[in-house]
Amino acid sequence: MSTEQNGAVNADANEAEVFDPAAVEASEVITGEGFSPEGDDFTLSDEERMRAMRSNLDGFDLEEDDLVIVNEDGEFLGFSETPAEALPVVAIVGRPNVGKSALVNRILGRREAVVEDLPGVTRDRVSYPAEWTGKRFTLVDTGGWEPDAKGLDASVALQAEVAIELCDVVMFVVDSRVGPTATDERVVQLLRSTKKPVFLVANKVDDIVQEPEAAQLWSLGLGEPHPVSALHGRGVADLLDQVIAALPDESAVAQPKLQGPRRVALLGRPNVGKSSLLNKAAGEERAVVSDVAGTTRDPVDEQVEIAGRVWTFVDTAGIRRRVHLQKGADFYASLRTAAALEKAEVAVVLIDVTQEISDQDLRIIDLVLESGRALVLAFNKWDLLDDDRRRYLEREIEQDLAHVDWAPRVNISARTGRHLEKLVPALETALESWDTRIPTGKFNAFVAELVQEHPHPLRGGKQPKILFGTQVQNRPPTFVLFTSGFLDPGYRRFIQRRLRETYSFEGSPIVINMRIREKRQRA
Repeated sequence: MSTEQNGAVNADANEAEVFDPAAVEASEVITGEGFSPEGDDFTLSDEERMRAMRSNLDGFDLEEDDLVIVNEDGEFLGFSETPAEALPVVAIVGRPNVGKSALVNRILGRREAVVEDLPGVTRDRVSYPAEWTGKRFTLVDTGGWEPDAKGLDASVALQAEVAIELCDVVMFVVDSRVGPTATDERVVQLLRSTKKPVFLVANKVDDIVQEPEAAQLWSLGLGEPHPVSALHGRGVADLLDQVIAALPDESAVAQPKLQGPRRVALLGRPNVGKSSLLNKAAGEERAVVSDVAGTTRDPVDEQVEIAGRVWTFVDTAGIRRRVHLQKGADFYASLRTAAALEKAEVAVVLIDVTQEISDQDLRIIDLVLESGRALVLAFNKWDLLDDDRRRYLEREIEQDLAHVDWAPRVNISARTGRHLEKLVPALETALESWDTRIPTGKFNAFVAELVQEHPHPLRGGKQPKILFGTQVQNRPPTFVLFTSGFLDPGYRRFIQRRLRETYSFEGSPIVINMRIREKRQRA
């Protein structure tokens, strides 16, 4: 090692300050206790603090994206909410396993609805935004309708009937290979009472040879059948042209959505009470509820009002123990649950207090943390909790949920609606933290004071310095620290903890990224 290198190492090892000692002005700004040479106290503005801290970067090599952040003072990526239109509604109905969800996917141009070669895969009515030849509308997929259904099948049939009532145009899908059945005729009776435009769709006509099979559907009395193949797309474009022509300019049934309802994803393991919570909040049987675990498979959106606030609740499929071991509909339902979480702003993770907190619950919480969404923990079935279980539950929360002790907790009963209104302040707190923006000057003053009080420990005779910091994004709050070396994970967690103590961030994850930069070589 050369004398010059040895001297640099020793200098680094002996430094007590984290920041560049050459930047005397910056070190004065750090504590907010700067003073003039004459000893008179003075106060610096946030902008002056930030400029002083930025001077630490002058001697370091920066990349182009670094300069963008520094020059723009760490502008964050925000987004605004706009009210949604009351689009016309097209409902797709029919008996089980005739290809309704496959037709939905064909119209949307992507695999959105869960499809499997088994009857009864779709169980709720699920809405999707769609567009054809510049005309936007809402497409509603429904579960298979069967007369005289009982139990779970009866709930599924009820959702299909509600979809018929709350639409402007109906697409009635029939299996052309099977022909008209007694169930199809019962559906026709239901459709005639609605007095809405009905398009009879003869599905599974894969080629011109099979088109004569669709002629037998004239007997249903709904006019000309439209032969299509949802699997291959044959005839779907011609069908959509006629459907679009029948749609009104303004929906007669859809209500314009109130401005800015925040999107709340309901997550939890199967049968924890997500659909019951959605139904209780909506005041209607919006989602199918059954004691059978795994009833919900598609994400279900519903605007609900709780304690005077309107929210968009998204009921999701229960996340099972091993996603990669799931098959068919359950596997795709898990993928849609993850997609629904990505579109949400805050996640309510329901935990069944009558059972032990499991690895499955923790994995669901980790999924929320990875997505960067705000988090609220709802301990459901509180009305069934006895004293013995309560003592064990408190211990489990302390041990297993310590890493999310910053998340608001609410004790509720989705079945009875007990304490449901307590969700509102918890959601508002979490979202407020999720939206929080800390000005660059204040953040640098916070970091500088922190590291002067608790400098990063020496590693290999060197002490990494934090040169400059800024918040580059909210939703979730994301910070970038420019450093002269690698910060230990424990020290980054320490910064996160102090951020929460200073700015709360209750209910929101915090992301801290490092940009390690080297000193510019002297010419």
